[in-house]
Parts: sequence; structure tokens; C-alpha cells
Amino acid sequence: MKTPIPEYGLETARGHAGALIDEGLRQHMLRVYNYMGLGLVVTGLVAYIVGTTPALYVPIFSTPLKWVVMLAPLAFVFFFSFRMQSMSASGAQTMFWAFCAVMGLSLASVFLVFTGTSIARTFFIAA
Repeated sequence: MKTPIPEYGLETARGHAGALIDEGLRQHMLRVYNYMGLGLVVTGLVAYIVGTTPALYVPIFSTPLKWVVMLAPLAFVFFFSFRMQSMSASGAQTMFWAFCAVMGLSLASVFLVFTGTSIARTFFIAA
């Protein structure tokens, strides 16, 4: 594959090593997108389960615990940003899944305000 050099308008041949780097980068980015997609699924499932189950949302949203649930994602962001450099890969992944669950708890209140149809419609429009 040829890559143009903008200054000269010439093209150079790209070697086999560049193709291997591109393939490795593609695989890495695919793994990242898969994790992010699964994180969205976990967040959505937690939000749906908590938001549609009165035994779960009444104790949370009718007490001062609602403030803890609403501010917990912000606390996760601060904690994670300060500890990111010293965490192991497995610790960071555990924090990611915990953040997804806490974000789902925080977004469960959306199911109390809006209908399931409007939530699904907005989700698919945004996707």
C-alpha cells in the first residue's frame, strides 16, 4: 500500500511491518470496543433491573441513599483518575465493571421518570 507524502506529493511503499502493526492495533481496538460495549450492556441491565423492581428502587430513591447513588459515579472517576497509574490490569478491569454497575444504579432513576418506549427510542436514536 502506498502512503502519500504531503510535502512532496510523492508516494512511498509501506512495508510488511506496517501491516503487522496495523493488524495488532486493529485487534487491540476491537478488544477495547468490545469491553466498552459490554460495559454499556452491564450498565443498561443494572439500570433496567433496579428501575423496574420496586423492591430495589424504593429503598434507594426514597431515602438519603439516593444522594450516594447519584454521586458515586463521580467518586469512582476521581478515585480511578488518582489510582490509575498504580493499578494492575486486573484491578483496573475490576474497577471498570464496578463503575458500570454503579453507573447503572445511578441511571435507574431514568426508568422511574420516562416510559420504556421513550428510553428505547432515545437509545436507538443515539446509537
